[in-house]
Amino acid sequence: MSTTTFAQGTPPEKGPRRERTIEEITVEAIHRAEVGQYPLIGLDPHDVREAFEHIHTADKDQWAAAFMQVGDRYFSEAKSLEKSDPQKANADYIRAWRLYSFGRWPIPASPGKQRSYEKAIEAFLDHAKFFDPPLEVVHIPFEGKEIIAYLRLPKNAKGPVPLVIAVNGLDSRKEDLTESFSAILPFGIAYLAVDGPGTGQNPIKVSPTADRVLSKVIDYAQSRPEVDKNRIGMHGVSWGAYWATKMAIVERSRLRGCSAQSPPIDNFFQREFLMNSLLGNREYLFDQVPALMNILEGVHTLDEMADYLPKLSLVQEGLLGKPMAPMLVIAGVLDTQVPIDDEYLLLSKGDVPKEAWINPRGGHLGRQVGVWPDPLIFKQVIIPWLVKTLQSPTS
Repeated sequence: MSTTTFAQGTPPEKGPRRERTIEEITVEAIHRAEVGQYPLIGLDPHDVREAFEHIHTADKDQWAAAFMQVGDRYFSEAKSLEKSDPQKANADYIRAWRLYSFGRWPIPASPGKQRSYEKAIEAFLDHAKFFDPPLEVVHIPFEGKEIIAYLRLPKNAKGPVPLVIAVNGLDSRKEDLTESFSAILPFGIAYLAVDGPGTGQNPIKVSPTADRVLSKVIDYAQSRPEVDKNRIGMHGVSWGAYWATKMAIVERSRLRGCSAQSPPIDNFFQREFLMNSLLGNREYLFDQVPALMNILEGVHTLDEMADYLPKLSLVQEGLLGKPMAPMLVIAGVLDTQVPIDDEYLLLSKGDVPKEAWINPRGGHLGRQVGVWPDPLIFKQVIIPWLVKTLQSPTS
């Protein structure tokens, strides 16, 4: 979420910063909508301005209500047009989904934001009714609960096909990945989008053993007769990239390769980085630390968080340096949310060569406003690597 000046190569500010005020959030959010910048990619600036006309405080339910009010208009119109104008209905469902999703952003931390999240899922699944090939909502049993994931198989596939398991970040969701990964279907590759631990509809929080939920997802993928169980890959964004990296080690025998955008590895988890870079981070729109605290198991205060995070370091867990699946590592040197040193450390460890795409002027995920926006990185860097890795003959 680089600001314009940051994306142009201005060194990131040092030390702890205060969170943006609601007035500052309003200005920054509208700007990001205008330039197509995360987390407002795909939102109409007019819709965003309209919602902010009803937001005057930092109250989470007021925020959610304002974006739901605008989203409701598109959702109602979509319902009325489904039969007479399906193309317009689908476009309205997409607008409603994006508005509802921003209404719960970064996390559904209040009743109103939870309601907005539920509406986002509803609108997205209505949008997905227009998918061809179709979307399948899968329910994977897990420790007395269930993992909910979205599966899409390429059209007219002959025989078992490769598959990518896509894992979201801290504040994105499997719905966002489902929309993006539609681009891989024409290459004859399926995808399974799932919320990472602590996020969305995942049944467990983040802990040193939470990777077991993704091992269960791999079990499920391998159980599907339509999937080539020897050609399964994983893609992760930010926190999802942490899981993709960890799975590249603990599940290396079952993963053909993993792509990871700005994965936290070791320095990210240290108290110094939390206090000096994550608190009040301006690359992030607002509330990064509260959102991060929410996904951690049994963590309720900043001190508890500072004590807990090091347990997740892949160095402290004794994993980094072990044999691992091939990887593509994507990052930006100017990232203030995950230190670039983590990526250099990752690239230097393990037993197989890794590929890297490092943007010297990029922020988080390697993005650079106006030069390397998220969709371009996805299209030109991530998809080609996954296609190359998964389409190659089974060794």
